[in-house]
Amino acid sequence: MKIPIDGFVFDLDGTVYLGEQALPGAVETLAELRRRGKRVVFISNKPLEPGHVYAEKLTRLGIPTSPAEVITSARVLGQALASDFPGLRCYVVGEETLKTELRGYGILVIAETAQDPRQVIDPAGIDAVIVAFDRTLDYRKLNTAYQALVRGARFFATNADRTCPMPGGAIPDAGGTLAALEHMTGRRPDLVGGKPSPLMLRIAGELLQHPSQRCLLAGDRLETDIRMAQQAGFTSALVLSGVTRREHLAGLQQPPDLVLETIGELLDFVE
Repeated sequence: MKIPIDGFVFDLDGTVYLGEQALPGAVETLAELRRRGKRVVFISNKPLEPGHVYAEKLTRLGIPTSPAEVITSARVLGQALASDFPGLRCYVVGEETLKTELRGYGILVIAETAQDPRQVIDPAGIDAVIVAFDRTLDYRKLNTAYQALVRGARFFATNADRTCPMPGGAIPDAGGTLAALEHMTGRRPDLVGGKPSPLMLRIAGELLQHPSQRCLLAGDRLETDIRMAQQAGFTSALVLSGVTRREHLAGLQQPPDLVLETIGELLDFVE
């Protein structure tokens, strides 16, 4: 018996595509769901590019997508900070594209000026630290964030993923930076925008416009995608095309509703 689903939420990296290649069955599955009139949105904890870039990538891979259908952790955090924490002077441990995107939401992002790796921005001028996936991370950034946090700055993050799936193997993500700052300061983030934050799924739910029992979330991570789906009452579909392997399911108290090799198998289980 197939599960009746009207709204679908898909993770991107490791679920729909890996690197510059759509994963097996992704293009055909998404096309068929849309042919059936199903609502589809995409979510990603990866804050390296704004949503329109991911929409362009999906379209290029054969999955026509509008920017409004892509919800990134940067979008969630930017909207939350603009709404609930206006006027904060934010130091961003992240890449330049993220800083530009956050400024687009009206966030006051402190510009980097120091060239000496031992020099930090005056912590007194920092109201909040934002931690993200940052391939330009260095000691100066880490130290600046630390100095601000121990002096009471607010603590935010786009996401807490340990790794990011890539062709040839995963690479470090924001989780390591977060863990280092948590360990050094004894603090945890006040707010994390990305999965499994309910903020991201709230935006997705507004786009889907269907009750949770008629929605499904497909992703490759137990600790983010599947956890968030279960917390929201969505049908959860784990795909094994990303970071999770079948042996990771052993002993789970609340396993996913579906376990698929790829999302190409999804149509066998939903109507």
